[in-house]
Amino acid sequence: MCVIRFLLFYLLLLIPIKHMKKITFKRTLLSSALLVASFQASADAGDHLLNSDTLFTGLINDTSFMKDTGFEVGMWASAGITGNTNGGSNSPANGNSPIGFNDRVNEVLFNELNFYVERAVNKDGSQWDVGGRFDFMYGSDARFTQASGWDDSWWVNQAGGYYNIAMPQLYMEIFAPIGNGITAKLGHFYTTIGYEVVPAPDNFFYSHAYTMLYGEPFTHTGAMFSYDVNDNWSLNGGAVVGWDNMTENAGAWSFLGGTSWTSTDQASSVTVQLISGDISDTEASNRTMYSIVATHDFTDQFHYVLQHDFGTQIQAASVGQNAGNWFGINQYFVYDVMDEVSVGLRAEWFNDKGGAQRVNAVGANYLAASFGVNYTPLPWLKIRPELRLDWADEQVFKNNTGNSQVEFAMDMIVTF
Repeated sequence: MCVIRFLLFYLLLLIPIKHMKKITFKRTLLSSALLVASFQASADAGDHLLNSDTLFTGLINDTSFMKDTGFEVGMWASAGITGNTNGGSNSPANGNSPIGFNDRVNEVLFNELNFYVERAVNKDGSQWDVGGRFDFMYGSDARFTQASGWDDSWWVNQAGGYYNIAMPQLYMEIFAPIGNGITAKLGHFYTTIGYEVVPAPDNFFYSHAYTMLYGEPFTHTGAMFSYDVNDNWSLNGGAVVGWDNMTENAGAWSFLGGTSWTSTDQASSVTVQLISGDISDTEASNRTMYSIVATHDFTDQFHYVLQHDFGTQIQAASVGQNAGNWFGINQYFVYDVMDEVSVGLRAEWFNDKGGAQRVNAVGANYLAASFGVNYTPLPWLKIRPELRLDWADEQVFKNNTGNSQVEFAMDMIVTF
């Protein structure tokens, strides 16, 4: 259609040429050139919107400066709404407790506006390389992502609102061409524990599993080293200042590390990560946990994930830590119906019967099942409706008067 319109306009411009003076001829040619340029720009913009993974940051990253320096910028925004059969009667008012992140019902939450700048190190070369990354987040998810003694005190919402800011990552990365190559990450970064993560675009479901919400750290501060033994095996390990912490109890360090195996055909993988150390620097306060994540692609369309976590900790009054154990078993089944549509199921058992993590201040067994769809009408736009069923063997829902609830939620992610 654009081509036909262009030809018609061009013919109309050419008709009077032989009856005009030279100046008119020049103006006609100029008009034609401008028209060609406008149609080309319109076509390029349309192609970009239909085919690019981002709205505009991809154009920035394609500039010669960004390519020459190796830098990349990115940004995404996510917002959603949740409803449950308890009518928002969970405490606090309109709360969705004990479910976090999408923890409000009957109102739209602007969960994440995340901007990042990154320079990934070149791990394929034989030269030393230096890179790094920082992420800045605004939204209702930011308060869950903050670290003690870092971004938790940057902005206190005096109105009692749910929106805040966070900087979940700020690190330098160094690649050393020793053996197969050692990569060092120094600073503040997301955890290597578990399967689900904080960034919305990297999860299939809008809501999160209890295991991720209550049984795992979100961020660490310290130093991590990784090494690829061969094409199948890799190792990582380092020292961090506990869980979701930067400067508080700075003398209490934990080991974080493990190993990962990937099959030669890339269809299967197993990752084992462990963190262990004191949480307080004034008393014995060991907290130890491990996470095992196994993935397998039965076909190009059918994907499976099995996750198991186990944690244990001793009592430490100085940091409000209760003694006890917890564990989680999660399964994920995802089937790609077509390029734009995937369907998924998440089934979870989270056990905090001893009350170590104090989910909703009540120790309990939690069972949850989520049924979701990922619809991607455009490469930079994803819509995630979800139906979730929750049950516990203690009254943890509806202000601790109910054992179950049904939740419907949906969010939208735009990658800029």
